[in-house]
Amino acid sequence: MADKTIDITASYQVELAINRLESLSTIPCVAAQCFPKLLKPGFSALDLAEIIESDPALTAKVFSVANYNSGILTEGTSIRRILDELDISLLRDAILSVKVAGSFGTDSSDEIYKALQRKQLVLHSLAVGCCSRDIAEIAFPKMDSQLVYSAGLLHDIGKLALDQTMPKSFARVVKEAKMQSSSACTIEQKYLGIDHTIIGKRLAQKWGLGNQIVLAIWLHHSDTNIISQNIGEAKIAQVVQLADIIARQCNIGQSGSFDRLESPYILARPLKLSAEQLQQIRRKLVDKVAEKSKILGLDSKNIAATYCETVHDAIAQLARNNTKLSLENRQLQTSSGHFDFATDFLSTIRSTIPSIVAAQKFAVAWQKFYQTGSICLYLTERNNQQPIEAVVVEAQQATSTVILKAPLAIPVIPEEITKEFDILNVEGHVSWLFEQLDTEFQLSQTKIIPLLCGGKAIGAMVFEFRHPVESEQLKERFKATAAVGGAALGMTFASGKQQRFAEQFALFLNQTKTRQSHQASGDILGALAEMAAGAAHELNNPLSVISGRAQLLSETETDSEKKEILEQIKENTSELTGIIDGLMNFAQPQQPRPENTDIRQIIDEAVELTSQKINTENADIQIDTSKADRQVFVDSAQVASAISNILANSIESYVALAGPVRVTAVCGQASENLVLEIIDMGRGMDLDTLQKAIQPFFSAKPAGRKRGMGLAYANRLIQLNKGSLNITSQPAIGTTVTILLPCK
Repeated sequence: MADKTIDITASYQVELAINRLESLSTIPCVAAQCFPKLLKPGFSALDLAEIIESDPALTAKVFSVANYNSGILTEGTSIRRILDELDISLLRDAILSVKVAGSFGTDSSDEIYKALQRKQLVLHSLAVGCCSRDIAEIAFPKMDSQLVYSAGLLHDIGKLALDQTMPKSFARVVKEAKMQSSSACTIEQKYLGIDHTIIGKRLAQKWGLGNQIVLAIWLHHSDTNIISQNIGEAKIAQVVQLADIIARQCNIGQSGSFDRLESPYILARPLKLSAEQLQQIRRKLVDKVAEKSKILGLDSKNIAATYCETVHDAIAQLARNNTKLSLENRQLQTSSGHFDFATDFLSTIRSTIPSIVAAQKFAVAWQKFYQTGSICLYLTERNNQQPIEAVVVEAQQATSTVILKAPLAIPVIPEEITKEFDILNVEGHVSWLFEQLDTEFQLSQTKIIPLLCGGKAIGAMVFEFRHPVESEQLKERFKATAAVGGAALGMTFASGKQQRFAEQFALFLNQTKTRQSHQASGDILGALAEMAAGAAHELNNPLSVISGRAQLLSETETDSEKKEILEQIKENTSELTGIIDGLMNFAQPQQPRPENTDIRQIIDEAVELTSQKINTENADIQIDTSKADRQVFVDSAQVASAISNILANSIESYVALAGPVRVTAVCGQASENLVLEIIDMGRGMDLDTLQKAIQPFFSAKPAGRKRGMGLAYANRLIQLNKGSLNITSQPAIGTTVTILLPCK
C-alpha cells in the first residue's frame, strides 16, 4: 500500500513520465545484432524473427505497430505471423525508433551497474517466457503456447519502464528491496505511489498488446487462482506467476524482488502439475535461456559501441523523417474536411489510453489541421483541484506534458464558456496559465475554447490563430471538431476512473483471502455496488454525448458506408447503457415493499413477463397451486420478475421446443414458508456450470449471446424478499429450481 505522505504531485510525475514512453529501450548487444541485418540488401522481416521474439522491448514494439498501423493483430497472434504480414518499411522504422539503453564509451560504476541491471532484467524476462511456455504445454495443451511465452517475456515491462525513465529511483527501489528482503511492488508503492504491475498494465493497454497479456502483466503478483476461476482469460496470468517463481528459484537473471518465494508446488496444484513435471521444466530452463541469450548476444564483449550509436542516430532520424513525410502525404491526400478530421483523430484513440495521451493526440491533430501556432490544452478532470495536467504543442508538433497549479481565486476555465461553446480572446482571462508556461504565446493572436462533454467543460484549449477570420466564422469552424475532442476526452476520463475501480476491486479480492467467506461476500457486493454506481455516473454522460453526435452526423451523412458505421456506434452505445443499467439493478435494487399476495397471481404475472421476454406465446408452462392455501408476504413485482427470469432460462434450456416447464406451489413444513418448484427437462447443467449459475455475468451460452444476469438477478430479488433459491441439475436430464418464500 502506498505511503499516504507521498506528495501527490510526485505520483503524477511518475505517471506522466511513463505515459511519454512510445517504446521500451533495448540493450546495446541486441542493437548490435539488429542493425547489420536491417541494413543488409534484400532485408527480410524473418531475418529478425529470433531476435525480436527474444527481446521484451522489440516484442512490445512490434505488437504495438501491428495493433495501431496495420490492423493484423488479434488475440493470440504470434510475432512470426506479424512479421510475415507487416509492411517491411513499417517494421524497419519501428525497430530503428527503439532507443538503446546506456551511454557508450563510459566506465563509470553507475553506467556499468545500470547496464548490468538492465541485462539481468532481460535474462529474468527470458526465463519467465520460456518457463511459461513449458508450463502451458503441459497444463493447457489447447492454449496458444506462443501467446503464453510472449506474456511471460513481457510480464515485467513495468520494471523495464521504471529502469528506463527513472533509473536512479529504480536502483534505490531494488537496493531497499534487497536490504529488507521485500517485494519490489511494496517498495515501489511506498515511494512512488504506484507499482510496476499497474505501470506495465497501462503501457500494455496503450500499446494494444492484447487483453490476456495485459492481465498477465497486471495480475502475476495477485491471487491468480481465485481470479482465474471467474475470469477465464486470467489463466495465462496464473501460468506466468508460477513461471516467475521458478525462474527466481533457478537464479536466472535478477527480477529486483527479494521477498520470500511461495512454494511452486502449491501454485502448481490448481494447474494439475506434478512435482516430477516441475522438476523436468526446471532442468531444461537453463539451457533454453542460454540459447535465447546467444541469439541476443548477451555474452558479447567486443561491441562497436560508438559505431552502433552513430549509425543508429542517423538511421533513426531518417526513419522518423520518412515516416513523418509519408504520414503527412497520406493525410493530405485523404483529408476531406471536418468528418475526416474526426475519423483520423478517433482512429488513434482507445478507451484504455490515459486522458493526457488522448489530449496530446487531439492537440497535435488540431494544430496540423488548422495550421495554428503553439497550443496548450489543459484538463480539469480532478474537479479544479491541484494539480492540473496539460499538454503543450509547439512548432512542428513538438509536444511536452506539464503539471500546473490551479488558481485559488478565479475559475480554471472562464465562466463564459463552461457550459456553452464560444471563442474568447485570451487576454484578461487565463494569466495564471501563461505565468507557469515556458512557451511564449502572442497574446493578441491567441484564443481560448472549451472542451465540452455532457454540457460541462472538462478542459480548455489555448492556441495561436494568425489568420484574419471573423469571430462567428471561427466559432462555426471550430465547434464541431471541438465537440469530437470533448466527447473523446470524456470517454477516456470515464474509462480511466473505471480502470481505477477495477484495480481497487482486484486488490480488494486479494485482501478478502484471509476473511471469513460470508463477510467477504457482503464486502464484495458492496464494492460491486460502488463500482456500478461509479460506472453509471461516469459513463452515461459521455455515452449519451457519443450517441447524440452519431445521430446528428447520421442525419446529414449521405455516404452509405459512413452512415452504417454511425448506426453501429449508436447501437453499441445503447448496448453499453443496457449493461450499466443491468449492473446497477443487480448491485442496488429497490428495497422491496412486501404485501400479502396470492401465489397464483404472482406466477401468472411471471408467465406473462416471460412471454414478452422470449417473444413467444406458445410456451408449455404447467402450473399447479392446488396445495398452496396461504398467501406469501413479498413484493409481488420483484418476485414475479425473478420467477420470469427462471422460466425464461428453463424454456431456453430446450434445444427446439418451448417446454414443458412444470411450476408447483405447496405449503412448507414450517407455517412461515411456501415452497415453489420450477422443473424442466432440458439440457441441464454440469457441476462446474451449476456452481457458477447465479454469478453475475456468467452465461453458458456462446460469447455475445446473453449478459448472464438472469439467475443472478433472480437470486438477488428472492434474497431481498427474505426467501431463498436452490438449484439442482443434471446434464441431459433437466433442472429443478426450488424457491422458499415467506408467508408472513
